[in-house]
Amino acid sequence: MVTQGNEQPRVLRPALESMTLLVAAVIVHDTAADRVLLLQRGEQAKFARGKWDLPVGKSEPGEAVTGTAVRELWEETGLTVRPEALRIAHVVHSARGVEAPGGFLTVVFAADRWSGEPENREPHKHSQVCWVDTDAIPGEFVPSSAGALHSYLSQHQAQAQARVEITLHGWG
Repeated sequence: MVTQGNEQPRVLRPALESMTLLVAAVIVHDTAADRVLLLQRGEQAKFARGKWDLPVGKSEPGEAVTGTAVRELWEETGLTVRPEALRIAHVVHSARGVEAPGGFLTVVFAADRWSGEPENREPHKHSQVCWVDTDAIPGEFVPSSAGALHSYLSQHQAQAQARVEITLHGWG
């Protein structure tokens, strides 16, 4: 909003051509089996046809980014995750994208608790939805999502290998 002196504020018209699009993605990590849920983009996808990706999508007007993550995960895979189960794993800021001439900012969340069984709920966009072992991530991946996923997996592995030491004092 803009104000001048004692005037009432007036709302600026949206400059859609220059706005950065807000996007949310979710890394669903089955830590017990060390696998993640991925989608493969189908022949009808708007971009990256045939490439692998995370469940991801654009925010709706007035929607919190955690709400976007929850909604997109359910719309694409049928899995339900609670907003409080989401942890920020990575942030991607791209200069431009499909339907985003002003670029996009993707908040990538990780979740290791969910309910439901994965299914391809958008077969017109995706050819498959499936679990993939973390040591077998496909190479043909949407670049921005690939960077986020590999960063998350590296950090997760480092945390898993970190040891917590115990100091026993006075016990002999």
